Amino acid sequence: MILQNKVALVTGGTSGIGRATAIAYAQQQAKVVVVGRRMDGGEETVRLIKEAGGEAIFVQSDVTKEADVKAMVDKAVGVFGRLDIAFNNAGTVAENPSLIEQTEAEYDRMMNVNVKGVWLSMKHEIAQMLKQGSGSIVNTTSGVGVVGSPSQSLYTASKHAVVGLTKAAALQYAKAGIRINAVAPAAIETDMFEAATGGQDEVKAYITGLHPIGRIGTPLEVANAVLFLSSDLVSFVIGETLMVDGGYVAQ
Repeated sequence: MILQNKVALVTGGTSGIGRATAIAYAQQQAKVVVVGRRMDGGEETVRLIKEAGGEAIFVQSDVTKEADVKAMVDKAVGVFGRLDIAFNNAGTVAENPSLIEQTEAEYDRMMNVNVKGVWLSMKHEIAQMLKQGSGSIVNTTSGVGVVGSPSQSLYTASKHAVVGLTKAAALQYAKAGIRINAVAPAAIETDMFEAATGGQDEVKAYITGLHPIGRIGTPLEVANAVLFLSSDLVSFVIGETLMVDGGYVAQ
């Protein structure tokens, strides 16, 4: 049990990768704080954890609002006494594929969730971890956080920004005992993937073909990578982006 007695917080924990990771944390005997905007999804994640014998609470929060982010960290500490691990996973993806037709509102939505949300989360998580003298943070970027995607200019930009935030924060707080890394999935079997493809089989087949492994990934495969980065098994690893992409970026 590599996370026994640790307290772990997961943003975007209402479904997909976030839910799978919250459950994986609990299976390693961490106490889990599930964070998200959808109460029904968050409570379902907590129910699944508790049914398996784990301990978890749900905090409804919008990571684009600083008051909400501060409150989620305060709640974690108020209930469990500390914060050892944070997985900043909340994100959004849908956008107009034509850059010249994108709107200012689309830009603001993408950057607010994918970049501001990670920055605000780290800001308040790190403040708590500094009081403790230790902590581990994992941010969700993407395969297109290190390469380009011609039909996802805003998403690509936002995920590149997460890689930069991860590196800069990791360097700033390394000597304070706080490890910060990122995980970069490619296409994963989630509701977000379904929405992005419009449920169209031909689109799914095309995207699948971009992955040398011959399939898209599962939420559990990403969760296992996050679990690894969160743990003391990689105590000498900081500022890294771990590709979980079926070879997508290696081509």
